[in-house]
Amino acid sequence: MSDYVDVAVIGGGIQGCGVAQAAAAAGYRTVLLEKTALAHGTSSKSSKLIHGGLRYLESAQFSLVRQSLYERELLIRNAPDLVNYTKFYLPVYKSSSRHRLTILSGLSLYALLGNLQPQACFRRVPPPQWSNLDGLERRGLQAVYQYWDGQTDDVALTRAVMASAQQLGAHLLCPASVEQVHYQSGEYHIAYQHGSQSGLLRASTVINAAGAWVDAVHARIKPNTDFPAIELVQGTHLILQQTAPSGIYYLESPTDRRAVFVMPWYGQTLIGTTETAYHGDPEQVRATEHEIDYLRNIARHYFPQLNDTVVKQFSGLRVLPAGKQSMFHRPRETVMFTAPTLPGYIALIGGKLTGYRATAEKVVTLLQRALPAKSPLADTKTLRIEPVSGD
Repeated sequence: MSDYVDVAVIGGGIQGCGVAQAAAAAGYRTVLLEKTALAHGTSSKSSKLIHGGLRYLESAQFSLVRQSLYERELLIRNAPDLVNYTKFYLPVYKSSSRHRLTILSGLSLYALLGNLQPQACFRRVPPPQWSNLDGLERRGLQAVYQYWDGQTDDVALTRAVMASAQQLGAHLLCPASVEQVHYQSGEYHIAYQHGSQSGLLRASTVINAAGAWVDAVHARIKPNTDFPAIELVQGTHLILQQTAPSGIYYLESPTDRRAVFVMPWYGQTLIGTTETAYHGDPEQVRATEHEIDYLRNIARHYFPQLNDTVVKQFSGLRVLPAGKQSMFHRPRETVMFTAPTLPGYIALIGGKLTGYRATAEKVVTLLQRALPAKSPLADTKTLRIEPVSGD
């Protein structure tokens, strides 16, 4: 690998790997530096969903939902061995905070935003079939709606996207810890530690896709610039010993009315997620006893006969711009931070698994202002993504 590249990406989560793929597809010399392992952070601890964001309709994030539905369709087409349609069940009870008509309106709008494609539509499950819904509690049950969304193995998808980038000529340095980035004489000088070796890399542009460490990486970039305030939100999932359900259940927490998913995961049952403000070291994030009890209680509430023995637990961190709104109503679009004194530098704040490709394309469009014209090698809208051997 040359010691000079057009694009240097810091962070090997789905956002960073997506940018590496898009930059390489656009013909740019690209390198990605990851300090631990691909998908080490939140990209291995998500809800494993490639979805349009039905719940974001409630906070009027229509553009996010439309984009997510479009990206979902691209992934289903381009990565059929990694992303698949799965049945989602949405039960409505007498005690639910949202009336049947509200749910019906939301699903109808969801279908419209999905251009009324077959997989964007929904149906009402008739009461005689409720007994087939994996032991779902039927007391107080008024209606059950079934619609379609996507599910993936987030780690396998991240690795596959990076493999695609490498096939297009991108390089991966992992493990590689970025020690300092200095902008001088029109380019970035990146000092890094790769295993036991120190290295120096020159780059025209730098993308900070470090996820929960985005502000820590930004602090290593000279000259120093202010960085917007962010908040880390912990989301915990549990894998239960219970045999996998036949579909994914979109449930409402009976205590705080948050959305929680119960879903199949490699023959067992996955439930998540929580939203807990986090203020510690991102490396030390762990499920709390309160979160574990919270999720198990929800599982038992809706599936009284369920085996809620916890086989595994994991917690990831979402990055949100600081704000006064509740976490649920905070915008989920990726924020792209730039600084006038750091031309060709972009820091990515937040982002959804489903929309990683669209985010990457926006990043490359911004970078093209600071980079010479290149002949594209591929179009990520049609680029096939294959599983990495061993996943």
